Amino acid sequence: MEIVKKPHAANLVRWAADKPEVFVLSADLTSSVEADLFRDTYPDRFLSMGIAEQNMLAFAGGMAREGLIPLIHTFAVFIYRRAYDQIAMSVAYPNLPVKMFGFLPGIMTPGGATHQAIEDVSVMRSLPNMTILETGDATEVESVLDVACAVDGPVYVRILRGEVPRLFDKNEGMVFGKARVLREESQPDFVLVSSGICTEEGMRAAAALRDAGIKITHYHISTLKPFDHPEIVEAIAGSRYGAITFENHSIIGGLGSIVAEQMAEAGLGKKLYRIGLRDTFVHGASKGYLMKEYHIDAMSMIALVEDITGEQFGIREESLMSTYTPAVHSDAKAEAL
Repeated sequence: MEIVKKPHAANLVRWAADKPEVFVLSADLTSSVEADLFRDTYPDRFLSMGIAEQNMLAFAGGMAREGLIPLIHTFAVFIYRRAYDQIAMSVAYPNLPVKMFGFLPGIMTPGGATHQAIEDVSVMRSLPNMTILETGDATEVESVLDVACAVDGPVYVRILRGEVPRLFDKNEGMVFGKARVLREESQPDFVLVSSGICTEEGMRAAAALRDAGIKITHYHISTLKPFDHPEIVEAIAGSRYGAITFENHSIIGGLGSIVAEQMAEAGLGKKLYRIGLRDTFVHGASKGYLMKEYHIDAMSMIALVEDITGEQFGIREESLMSTYTPAVHSDAKAEAL
C-alpha cells in the first residue's frame, strides 16, 4: 500500500496557484493542519487569525461576501464547537462559499475529549445549506478541494493529514454525491456502508469474511450531506441480514443515522447494525488503541457478523490485510497535536 506524506500540503499549493481569490485562514495551528507550505508560497493569501475561531468564521463570511473563497484550516473540533453560532448566522444562513477543513476528526488524536470531534457530522448536518464531505484516503484528500469548491455554498470537510494510505486509484478522485462500490455481491449477506478511516477497516473485515463464506457488498461514502442513494437502499433490500454502518463518529446523528433515515423513508424492513462510538466521550490514546478499545476496528466488525449469524469463523487479527501505523510523533504529525 502506498503511504502519502502530507498529501494536503502539496496539493493545496498546486491547486491554488491560478486561483487568486482563494485565501487560507489558520487558527494558530498552521503546521499542524498542513497550511505552512501555502503560507510560505503565497504569504499575501494567508491569514493567521490566532486562537479566535469565532472571529475567524465571522471574518470568513465577510470575505466570501466580497467574492473571495476562504479556506478555514484548524482542528475539526475547534470549527463546529467553538464557532457554531458564527457558522450558522455568518456562513450557512447567507449560504456563503466558506470551506471549512477540519483536521483530526473523530478519534484520530490522543488529545482526549477536548480535541476529538466525535459529534461534528451530527451537529453540522442539521444546518441548512451545509454540505459535508469526508476523506477516506490520500486520493480523496488530493481531490477534495475541487469537490468542495465546486459547491455553491458552505462546505465542512473531515480531512486526513500526516501519513495517509492510498486505498483508491490515484486517477479516480472523489466525486460529489457518489458512493464508491468497493465490493459488490449478488444477494449479499450484508451491505456495508463506511466512511473515513473506517473504510480501510471495513475492507479488511470484508475480505476476511468473504474467505469465510460471508458475502458483503461494500460502499464507501465521501458525501455525507446531501445523501441520496437509492442504489444502497436497493442493495440493503436484497441482502440477507441487512446493513452495517461503520464510522469514526458517534452512532447518533452520523452515518448510521443517515442510512437509518434513508431505510425508514423507503419503508425498508431490514435490520441496521451501527458500528461507531456508542454515546460516549473518548479518552486520549493512539488511533489504533482507541479503535480497538471502542470497537470500531476490523475485528469488531467480524465479531458483530459472528454474533448476527451465530457462526464462529476463527479469524485472527494477524490473518487480516496489514495496515500502516505511523509514529505518533513523526514530522508528518499523523496524530500528535
